[in-house]
Amino acid sequence: MGGKVYFIDVTNRDGVQAARLEMSKFQRTMVNYYLGKLGVHQSEFGFPFIWHEQNYCEANAALAEQGVMGNMILEGWTRAVPGDVIKSLQKTPVRHLNVSISTSDQMINAKFQGKLTHESVISSMIDSVHAALEGGALTVGANAEDASRTELDYLIRFARAAKEAGACRVRYCDTLGLDSPDSIYQRIYTLARETGIDIELHCHNDVGMAVANSVSGAKGAVNGGVNAYINTTVNGVGERAGNADLLSCILAIRFARGVSDYLQIGDNLDLTMAWKLGHYVADAFGQPIAITQVGIGANAFAHESGIHADGMLKDRHNYEIYDHELLGRAQWSYVPTGRVITTGEYGGMNGLRHVYEQLGVKFEDNETALYILNLVQATNAHNQKQLASDELLFIADHPREVHKLLTVSIPDPAECIGVRREQDIETHKEPGNGREKVVEAPWCENSPLRTVR
Repeated sequence: MGGKVYFIDVTNRDGVQAARLEMSKFQRTMVNYYLGKLGVHQSEFGFPFIWHEQNYCEANAALAEQGVMGNMILEGWTRAVPGDVIKSLQKTPVRHLNVSISTSDQMINAKFQGKLTHESVISSMIDSVHAALEGGALTVGANAEDASRTELDYLIRFARAAKEAGACRVRYCDTLGLDSPDSIYQRIYTLARETGIDIELHCHNDVGMAVANSVSGAKGAVNGGVNAYINTTVNGVGERAGNADLLSCILAIRFARGVSDYLQIGDNLDLTMAWKLGHYVADAFGQPIAITQVGIGANAFAHESGIHADGMLKDRHNYEIYDHELLGRAQWSYVPTGRVITTGEYGGMNGLRHVYEQLGVKFEDNETALYILNLVQATNAHNQKQLASDELLFIADHPREVHKLLTVSIPDPAECIGVRREQDIETHKEPGNGREKVVEAPWCENSPLRTVR
C-alpha cells in the first residue's frame, strides 16, 4: 500500500460556476475561512486570470499569508494555455495552479473540432506547466478533463508528460460522472502504477456515484503506490448534478467498512466545523439542505419509528454510527425570539456599536467604527443577505482584506478590440522540429467578456 488521502475542495471553482448558483466574493472568502478551520489540504478558490477575480485572489492570498486559512493551500484554476497561466501569475500572488485541458477523443474531435490534436493537447499542457513553474508557481497540477472517456494508454502518456514537465499531480476528471467504483478503481490503479504521479479524483454525480467513485478511486491510487487527492464540494454542489460531497467522502473514509481500516487521511481535520460550513454554503447559495443530507440534514439524527426510537433511547449507537457532536451539531437548536437590533446596508453607527458589543467588540475610536460601518454596509449590499455573526467578526478582524475583495475595477470597453473565444485557439507546427504548438488568436486582455465558450 502506498500513500495517504487528502482533500482538495473545489466549491469556490466548480461550485460557483454551476448554473443557477451564485455566491459573492465575500461569501467565497468565508467558505475558504471555514475550509481552513476544518483542515482540508487545499481550496481551488477561483480563476486568477479573470479580471473580476484578481482582487478577490489577492485578498485571500494575503489572508492565507497571515495564517487566517490555517495551513490550507489556495490554488487557482486556469486553462492549459500559457497566456492564461502567465496572466494568473503576473496579476495575482497565487502560486499554486491547476492547468486544465480536455483529453478524450470526444472532446478533441467534437469540442475542438480539428483545431487541436492529441499531440497538441499534450504540448499545450507541457507548455503551460513550464510557464507556471518559470513564472514562480510552487506547485502545478495537470488536469485531464473527461479522463473517464479518454483511452487509458493516452491518459498514461499525458500523465507521464505532466510528471516530466514538473507537475506534482494529475487530475483524473470523471467529467460526466459515468465511471463506476469498479471501473475507476482499475483505471486509477493502472495510472498510478504506470506513472508514479499523485492522482486527484474529480468525480461528478450524474448517476449518483460521485462519493463512491471518489473513495474507490482513492483506493486505486493508494494501492498503486501514490497519494490520492479527492476533489469535493460542500453539500455536493457543482455542475449539473453536482460533485462529490466533502463531508460524505470524509465520513465514508472514517467509518465505511472496508475503507476505514484501509485508507488513511493525511489532513488534520476538525469535523466540528462541518455543520457550520454546510449550512453557511447552503444559505450563501440559497440552496436548502435536503433533510436527508449526510451528517447535516434535519433528519440525519432524527428517529421516529417505534423500534428505532426504543433502540436510540437505550443506546444511540444502536442506530447511529457516529455522534452528532463530532460534526459540531448542538444537542438542541435554539431560535431567539423577541426584539432584535441588526446592522447592514442601511444601518447606522449606534446600531453597529450595539451589534458589535453583543459580539464582544468595542472600537477604539470613531474613525475605526465609521470604517467598519462602511465595510458592513458594502458587504451587506454585496451579499444581499443579513450578515451573520462570523461575517461581522471577520470584517472587524480583517478590514483591509475585506476592502480589497469588495473592490473591482471594471475594464474600459474602449480599450477592447475583441473577445477571446475557445475556438480562437489553433494548432501550428513549430519550424524545424514539427512539434505541434497551441497558438492563440489576438484578443483583448482587458475584455469584460474574458472567455466565451
